[in-house]
Amino acid sequence: MKNSRHILLKARRQIIGDRIGNNPSMFRGEGFDFIELREYVSGDDTRHIDWNVTAKTGRPFVKVFREERELNVLSVGLLGGGLHFGSQKFKIESVAEAVALIGYSAVANGDVFGHCNYSETLRNEIRPSKKRFSVQQSVESVLNAEILHRRVDLNLAVKELYRRIKRRSLIVLIGDFFEIPDIRVLARKHEVVAIVVRDHAEESPSPMGFSALIDPESGAVLEGDFSERSVKRYRERVRAHDRELFEMFRTSGVRATKLYTDANAIVTLRRLFEGRV
Repeated sequence: MKNSRHILLKARRQIIGDRIGNNPSMFRGEGFDFIELREYVSGDDTRHIDWNVTAKTGRPFVKVFREERELNVLSVGLLGGGLHFGSQKFKIESVAEAVALIGYSAVANGDVFGHCNYSETLRNEIRPSKKRFSVQQSVESVLNAEILHRRVDLNLAVKELYRRIKRRSLIVLIGDFFEIPDIRVLARKHEVVAIVVRDHAEESPSPMGFSALIDPESGAVLEGDFSERSVKRYRERVRAHDRELFEMFRTSGVRATKLYTDANAIVTLRRLFEGRV
């Protein structure tokens, strides 16, 4: 497993390189104050259409916003035993990479960055700061977490975030999401983004014949014949689960993407925050 220094150094170089190349912050367009309504023109962000006014007037109107000077960014590690898996690298490393990139981008943009980790309950919290040290602390808290035989209570995490985070924030949820939480209330209060960390081998495994597998969350041993037929059924269940998951994100107004362990994390995240996924 990569150490925190390697992940932090790579992420910082990528964020600095982006800024030298005059690329905007990953969080461009996230923090806004509402100013007025005006008629829609080609090229406007359709997410800003006011559907109530549009229905009353019969013409599309969009909300116009003024960008806030400072954005409150919170990354949330959803840390369960399932992250102790990966064919290219462990999924927990991809979580740490995402936290590092989000943190450094926020700090470089002059925004406030904080982080917390959840499993069954809140595990630890890094207080919001504009200092790079908070990014280091956050990444180390992810990589040093004991995740084997731990599971994530997603609905508890969402309820706790709603209760605890008072100021409107950009909340980035990072985990493998093999359970489907109810995010609607949290997404009405905050801007919520989800990063679904996966490995191709867990979504589409190869037949293994008779094998014994260990559940990294419960420690239970599952023995059986993992034939082509049984693996095909598993793949179909995963695809059905993910269709339901991303439909939930869509209807809740939550932007989401998958981050695979073999992917370039900064490319995936930039596409997500620029609205190209």
